[in-house]
Parts: sequence; structure tokens; C-alpha cells
Amino acid sequence: MRIATWNVNSIRARADRVGAWLDRSDADVLAIQELKCKDDQFPEEVFTSRGYQVAFHGLNQWNGVAIASRVGLDDVTFGFEDVPGFGEEGDVEARAISAVCDGVRVYSLYVPNGRDLGHPHYEYKLRWLEALRLDAAAQLAGDDELGIALCGDFNIAPHDDDVWDMAAFEGSTHVSVPERAAFQSLLDAGFDDVVRPHTPGPGVYTYWDYTQLSFPKKRGMRIDFVLASSALSRRTASARIDREERKGKGASDHAPVIVDFS
Repeated sequence: MRIATWNVNSIRARADRVGAWLDRSDADVLAIQELKCKDDQFPEEVFTSRGYQVAFHGLNQWNGVAIASRVGLDDVTFGFEDVPGFGEEGDVEARAISAVCDGVRVYSLYVPNGRDLGHPHYEYKLRWLEALRLDAAAQLAGDDELGIALCGDFNIAPHDDDVWDMAAFEGSTHVSVPERAAFQSLLDAGFDDVVRPHTPGPGVYTYWDYTQLSFPKKRGMRIDFVLASSALSRRTASARIDREERKGKGASDHAPVIVDFS
């Protein structure tokens, strides 16, 4: 089974590119982040016309997640246990969706950005990650042979090599000690980063900002991951980052990340 994750940075703006990528990538499951649309605006035909079932969760012009699968899409779940909200009203955002695809529980996750150290959104990010860890760990505690894939834009660069220049990120989010500890806690809960062993760094990224010629200057970050439970991790055959999809007119600022499981 081929599972991919991709922050498309607006599914409506990139519907044609996503469809063309599905045609050539042969992905069985695609976890999608940053839809930037409400459910009634989602271009479902892009997926159903290609034989994919698709579940999506979008509340407004921000955030939004989806899963497309041609190997089954069962037990679709929005969010996860005790997922926190943000803002004065504590609204739960459209940042997590999961479904069982051919026996594997696949998550599409769009982790909060954090904005700035000390900002309420940063504290929200850490609470959100802790709730995710508790939910994932509880599932594995019930059955450590479960196949679970946590896929998405984690908005964390876990290692210094995962950014083009650590000096440029001094005092910024994405590289702070608490964020990196939160990412590590997911691994400690029983998950493996199954992409990194097949795409060793430094200089291997999944995101490049649109500004200041970041992509041609190779000023990127590795912030998109597939974290697999041990039972699924053992089945990893290969993984890659489709850097070519970051090129050309109308590209997302993220590249698809692809994993093949035997």
C-alpha cells in the first residue's frame, strides 16, 4: 500500500495539480492538509472521478484536512479524543481526520503553527500535540499490533539538519525545545519516522517558503512526516519526498511525502 501526505495550501487553487499528481503517483491513500475551504466548496469530483473515496473536514477558509483512498475508507473520525480548541470560545479547528484504509488507521494532521514563542497559539500547539500523543498511545496500549499512520504537516523541524540555517530560526517556533520534545513524545509512544531512513539529510526538506527565492536557494524545512506504529513500521519498503512537485507555476509550498508499505 502506498500512503502519501501533502499540505496542498488550498485544494481549490490546486485541484488540477492534485488530480494530475494522483494520476502519476499511483498513491493508494493521500492525506491532505490546509484545504482552505468549507465542506460545500471541496472539489470532490477530482477524487471520485479517479476511483477514490474521500472524506474531508473544512470549517472555513483556514485549516482543513482530508483523506482520499482507493483501498477503503471506513470509520471516518473527525479530530481525536480531547482535542483542544483555540481562541476565546475554544473552538475546535479542522486539523485532524482519520479513517481505516485497508486495515490501517490513517490520520491526516495539520498541527497548529504556533506563530511566536509566548503566543497563545504556541501554548495551544503544545496542548494539541499532547492530546494527540495521549490518544495515539491509548490506542496502542489496547493493541500494540495496530497499524496506525500519523501523516501530515507537523510544523516542527525535529533536528537541526531539518532547517536550512538554525541561526535564521533563533527564537522562533518550529525548532524550540518544547516543540521538539512534543514530537519526540510521539515517537516514544510507539511510532517511527519511516521516511527519514530513506531520505537522509542534511538539506532534505518538505517545505520551502514562497518568498525570497527559498526553493531555488534550497532554504527549506523538513516538517511533513509519516509516523507509523511499530506494527506498520516493520512493513516499510521505501519512502521518498516528491521535490519535483514543488516546481512550476501554482505549486504548493510543500512537497508530497510518499511511503510504500509491503
